[in-house]
Order: sequence, then C-alpha cells, then structure tokens
Amino acid sequence: MKQLLTFVKKEFHHILRDPRSMLILLGLPIVQLLIFGFAITNETRNSNIAVLDNAKDDATQNIIMRLENSRYFDIDRSLSTNEQIEAAFKTGKIKLAVVFQQNFQNELSHGNKAQIQLIADATDPNQATTLVNYASAIIMDYQTELNNQNQLMYNIETEMRMLYNPELKGAYTSVPGVMGMILLLISTMMTSISIVKEKELGTMEILLVSPMKPLLVILSKAIPYFIVSLVNVATILLLSVWVLGMPIHGSMVLLFAVTILYILCALSLGLLISTVTDSQMAAMIVSLLGLLLPVVMLSGYVFPVENMPLPLRIISNFVPAKWYIIMIKSVMIKGMGFVGVWKEALILSVMTFVFILISLKRFKIRLS
Repeated sequence: MKQLLTFVKKEFHHILRDPRSMLILLGLPIVQLLIFGFAITNETRNSNIAVLDNAKDDATQNIIMRLENSRYFDIDRSLSTNEQIEAAFKTGKIKLAVVFQQNFQNELSHGNKAQIQLIADATDPNQATTLVNYASAIIMDYQTELNNQNQLMYNIETEMRMLYNPELKGAYTSVPGVMGMILLLISTMMTSISIVKEKELGTMEILLVSPMKPLLVILSKAIPYFIVSLVNVATILLLSVWVLGMPIHGSMVLLFAVTILYILCALSLGLLISTVTDSQMAAMIVSLLGLLLPVVMLSGYVFPVENMPLPLRIISNFVPAKWYIIMIKSVMIKGMGFVGVWKEALILSVMTFVFILISLKRFKIRLS
C-alpha cells in the first residue's frame, strides 16, 4: 500500500507542476458549464407521445390521427387514467402526453369550446417547447378546418404543462451534457496520455520491473484522475445549484454512485486507448477526435437521438455518455431511484468490464 501511495503521489506531482494540465483538468469544466448554457434548438421528428382520450369520439380520433400521421409524432401508448401520465414519462420513452377532456365533441359542438392538455417532458426545454408548438399547430389546423366547414367559431383551448422544468431553464440540458462530456474527455484523454507518456519516454518498462505489480502501476496512473474527476463533479454541481439555480431532486448518493461508475468506464476506455497508441499526440487525437464528436453528436446532449437515422441510433448505443446523461437527468431532475436507472447502469458496467478486459489483454501482449 505504501508503494501504491508513493506512485500516486508521484503522479499528482506530474499534474501539479504542469500548468496546462491543471488548466484542462480544473478550468475547462467551469468554462464549458458557463458557455454551454443552452442546447441548440433543432427540428424534432418521430417523438414518442402518449394519448389519454377521455372522450373517445370522432373529433378526438380525428386529432389523434392527425398527430400520428404527422412526421413529428409517433403514438407510443394510449393511457386510461391520469395517474399513468407521470409513470409514462418516467420510463424515459415519452416526450409528450396529449389529454382530451370528457365529452370533447359534445362540448365543441354545443358550447363551441373544448379543451386539450399538452404535457411535455421539459428536462430538455428546447425539445419540449418545440413539441408543444408542433402539437398546437396541428390542433389549430383542425380548428381552422372546422370553422371553414361550418362557418362557426369553434375554439379548442390548449393548456400547456411542462413537467420537471416549468421555467424551461437551459441548465437542465446543459448540466448533464457538460458533465458527460467533461468527465469522459478528461478521464479518458489524461489517463491515456499519462500511460503513453511513460511508454514514449521508455520509463514504463522501469515501472513494470519495480517491486509493484503491473496492475498497481496502472492504478497509480488512474487514481489521480479519478480524484480530479470527482472534484470536477462537485464543482459542476455547486455551480449548477448556486449559479444556474438548478435543483437536485434525487438522491446524492445515487448521483455520485452512477457518476463514479461513469468515471471508471472513462478511465478504462483511456487505458484501452493507451494500448493502441505509441505517442502522446496520437493518444490525444484519438481521445479528442474519437470521443468529442460522438459525445456531442450522438449522446443526445445537443441533438435528439430519436431524430437520427437508424445506423446512427445504433452507433449511439456504444457511446457511454448517452447512458450517463440519461441517468443524470433521471436522478437529478426527475428524482428517480435506482429502479429507474438500473438498465443504463448495467450497460455502463458491461462497457467498463469489456474495456478493462481488452486493455489488460493487449497490455500484456504489447509489453511481453
């Protein structure tokens, strides 16, 4: 244990005496969090929605058919009670719920006024606003068509409700995304560069013939970045609460547990990259170009995954940040427990195990 602590102390010295590394490790998360305050608004298509039809008449069926036939919505499920609405949202598959009042057609025909409630998942405020606008436009088209046919002034009122983020704060999107991006890039890039640096300088063989076991040598390279990543998590959460006004509804223990799992996955990926590269520059290029674009483009941070072509949706399943962002939103914003995120946690656990298994096998081959 004393030898392990000595190597960990040595690695911390490497970090602290390099201002550029310190800037990347501690300054970048703060800058990224403050700059990426809002996600980019994009057209949303093929979003899964739920329908609660309390009337089940011709008018409601007509509107439902128009929603289904549009390119923006796919009706994933039909609900029978109001209690099922939030449960549907907590599955993570539903982005919008459309609720029709009872006796919809009768109220519209005799009272010239009926009501539809649109409930959106506002953990992504830009997407929620876009979906509500799309649904409102479809409903207004139906209302206009009725008025033109009957020369009457029918009025369909749409009541909008934003779940989890009623103020539509952009931080609800930016904070999980920045956490996923920063932790993956720092843990992966710095770990891979640190190990490749020893190989490039010819000191890795010296470390491996030391009294320490090779596994402990690798651990000593990873532990400092694991600790720095936890510091970054604490910094981001403090800024999120005190600067951006974003509450944390779920368990802090679960939040840090899934974050630690994600950091371990990123560290194991960095170890894997170090086994396939021979220079620091190559490790940095693979880490940045090989991870930055997938994290930004395929994790759901900026662009909704459901809008992507099928091949990209399949590839996105291999991006660890996608599953971490889903878990962070579920725990931080929706206040869900382990039952709501166990599938994503299992996927990250499998990824971590595979990365470590391949890395250890390649590591022994490269240094034998």
